[in-house]
Amino acid sequence: MKYLLTLLIFFAGLNPSSTKTDSAFQKGEWFKFRMSYSGWFKAGEATLKVNEKNLNGKSVYHVVGKGKTTGAVNLFFKVRDRYESYFDKNTGSPYKFIRKIDEGGHTKDIEIDFDHKEGKAIVNNKKKKKIDTFSTEKDVQDMVSMYYYLRNSIDVPSLKIGDEIQTNMFFDEENYGFKLKFLGRETVKIRLNGNRVKINALKFRPYVMAGRVFKEEESLTLWVSDDENKIPLKIHADLAVGSLRADLEAFKGLKYSLPIVIDN
Repeated sequence: MKYLLTLLIFFAGLNPSSTKTDSAFQKGEWFKFRMSYSGWFKAGEATLKVNEKNLNGKSVYHVVGKGKTTGAVNLFFKVRDRYESYFDKNTGSPYKFIRKIDEGGHTKDIEIDFDHKEGKAIVNNKKKKKIDTFSTEKDVQDMVSMYYYLRNSIDVPSLKIGDEIQTNMFFDEENYGFKLKFLGRETVKIRLNGNRVKINALKFRPYVMAGRVFKEEESLTLWVSDDENKIPLKIHADLAVGSLRADLEAFKGLKYSLPIVIDN
């Protein structure tokens, strides 16, 4: 459960090779996702919301992502996760990232400030009461800002089946490389705002580390709307035991009208 809450925020990577002048999102955009285990019972929910804030005298986007378990799952494994990112409204570069989580009693409270001029990340681990500085990779993103940065960078006409996209991210105290493969286009069926709908989607395969959590490197599949919004519609993860999925079930504040067909 806790891994998919993180993946919802992290996995919507597309093509960072070009930069669009028009943003794919705006202040007030909000998503709600339904999380389910082995495809049949609700295990939790997650939300993402875009705000505007003033950070050190500069107007920036402030995105808050929340995830929590619900129902029976909440009785034996309670999750309450909160992720925040403050990033530049023009370039998408992150200035501050906050991760405050409680996953079955495992807690973290971390704030990261990015110094892009010096190529550094200043990590304040509030739980351990220590502050450390780490070097970062070029054009680094945090796990929330990367999603929004890449939504603005997709070049849909250039995508070919088998294309692989790589990006850089700093998370907690480490730099991570991330690879994503484009698998093609499909029509996705989901229940959205109370209606069964069909939406044209771009299909991707994020690569993960096989082992205790995931069955293999190619255990994840992601579907993103094939339109100007580029919003995550569905994620499916094959785990070492069972499977997890997340489906978009409600939204508001999209910058562009989402092309959907009611599925009767």
